[in-house]
Order: sequence, then C-alpha cells, then structure tokens
Amino acid sequence: MARLKSALIFLLQSVIVGLAAAFLVVLIRPQWLPIVGGNSENSSGKAISYADAVDISAPAVANVYAKQLVQASVTPDARSRFRLNTNLGSAVVIDPEGYLVTNWHVISGATEIRVQMSDGRIANPQLVGYDAETDLALLKVDLGTLPAMPLGRSDQLRIGDVVLAIGNPYGLSMTVTQGIVSATGRSLLGLSTFENFIQTDAAINEGNSGGALVNSSGQLVGINTAVLAQDAGTSGISFAIPVDLVRGVVEEIKRNGRVIRGWLGVEPDDLTRAEFQALGLDPNVGILLSRVYEGGPAAAAGLRRNDVILSINGEPIRSGQQARLLVAGLRPGDKVDLVGWRDGRRFTTTMLAGERRRER
Repeated sequence: MARLKSALIFLLQSVIVGLAAAFLVVLIRPQWLPIVGGNSENSSGKAISYADAVDISAPAVANVYAKQLVQASVTPDARSRFRLNTNLGSAVVIDPEGYLVTNWHVISGATEIRVQMSDGRIANPQLVGYDAETDLALLKVDLGTLPAMPLGRSDQLRIGDVVLAIGNPYGLSMTVTQGIVSATGRSLLGLSTFENFIQTDAAINEGNSGGALVNSSGQLVGINTAVLAQDAGTSGISFAIPVDLVRGVVEEIKRNGRVIRGWLGVEPDDLTRAEFQALGLDPNVGILLSRVYEGGPAAAAGLRRNDVILSINGEPIRSGQQARLLVAGLRPGDKVDLVGWRDGRRFTTTMLAGERRRER
C-alpha cells in the first residue's frame, strides 16, 4: 500500500512539473503553438500551396470564342431572323504539336472559332474531329511547339483528392478554383450518351466548359463539362469527363477522324428489385432489353425484347450504363459471347458486334 501511495505521489508530481514546463514554453515561445483556422502547413512547417501545380498546368489552358448563328425571330425579314452569338469556353493543349481538347457543346454549330493561348496569341483552329456522345472535340492550331499539359490517370483518383479547375469563366481569362473529388463514376445525368463523370466541388461557371481539372501535381485528370442546375439550394456540384476517356477518344479521332464503337442493336434498361425477385434472379446481376432493333446483331442472334442479359464476354452486367460502355469499347466484327435469361432459364448466344452510328 505504501508503494502504491508513493507511485501516485510521483505521478502527480510529474504531471504538475510537465504542466509548469508547458506553461513556460507557451509564455516564452508562443509561435510554437499550432494556428487554428489559419493556413494549413506541411511537415516542414511551410503553408500548403498549389502554385507549382498551376505553374505546370495553366500555360496549357486556352480560351475559346465560338461565334454561332442562332435564330432570333420568325419574322419574314431574313435580316432580322438570325443573330450572331459568341459562346465562351476553354480548351486544353494535350500535345505540343498544337492539339487541343474542348467540349463539343462549346463549338457545335459555330461559324467561326478562335482560341487565345495563355501567352496571348490568337489563332483560328482546325476542327480535327468530334464525338458528340462524350461531348468532346479535338482542335489543332499552327503556332509552333506549345506547352502541353501532362496527362494523369483518372482511374487512380480517390474521393477527397484535391483538384484544381482552370478555365475562362465569364471571359475573365485564366482563373483557378480549388476543391476535392466528391465522387467518381457518375452517370444517368442526361448530359451525354456515355457518362462516367468525376464529380467535384471546385467552382465551375460559364466559360469553364472544356477547361482543365488537374490534380495537385499539375496533371490533367478531367475536362470540365457541366454543373448541376444552379438554384438557391444547389451549389458545389460540378462534373468533368475523366482523362482516361478523353485519351481514348483523342486517339480514335486522330486515327480515324471519328470514334468507332461497337453496337449490338439493343436498348438496355435497369431492373428494379421487385423485377429481380419476380424473375428469381440475383438482384445484383442482370439488365432488361427494352428494345431489340430489327436487323441488328442481337436480333440476328435471336435476342428478344424483355430478355435479361446476365453477362457479356464473361463480365457480369449490373447496369445499363455498364453494358453501354462495355459494348461501345468493342470493335466492329468482334465476337461477343452473351449469357441471358428467358422464361426462367439461362441461355447463351454468340454474335459479331456491328458499328454504332454516329450521333451529331
């Protein structure tokens, strides 16, 4: 008992001495205290800054001005029937030879396109090609060697990663906003046919479309495309096309002048939990064919409306969007092995992928 009492007295004395020492340190060196609510610091004690990432990426972001002839009225006077609008947007240099990526909706229907580089030079670019189904367009300017933005990997993004949006909002030229990755793989937004968006809370405004979403290393991870409809209760929800998708579209346009995709001639639809139960299927795998196009590969292989598709080339199918992306990644003529469900039984069939018609 005496030993326990001595130990407690020693512990209490140690605590008192420690608190006294801490009080003296705070009194003599207050700058050693952490600053609450001030600038964040890294392990070296320096304030965190993304200036290096901006220095790497911003020179590759250009302003886009697209003149569009739009219908102003339906009067008989042809001179007053149309007016000329200027659409603001942004673009990203992805190749030092002068290739730039932007959104198709920025330049669609334009009678004239101008780009202004970060160094102030202005050029009328050539439209190399576009892909309306991903809302991407590839431009080329002849201005010699240009600063190209390094391409990152959007498949390595994690929710919570810091990202920067760089563009031309409201014609203000190069503007940088900062946020985090809020979500990945967003779809069913009705913005384009093939959706796999990065969601971020970085501020995106009119004129940012086609601009860069970059990571903290200054690498391109997405092309800023849209914001959720702005109203009093909505803010901080923006979407970007992932750079991995951009990379594939650009390569296709360079090679073929367009994007060539596979097609099976079906319209997929997601099943509800009640429909899964009624069919006696695992609620995590399967999509419904709401339409089978006459004369398409699926019809030729014997598929019917209301068939359920369980897998394509061995990959379990869990959503209509997954099926669209998987089939689009096929080449015309590719063999397709399909497992389905009809009238309470599994069935298998094989077909050759066709070529998807291009949307305008």
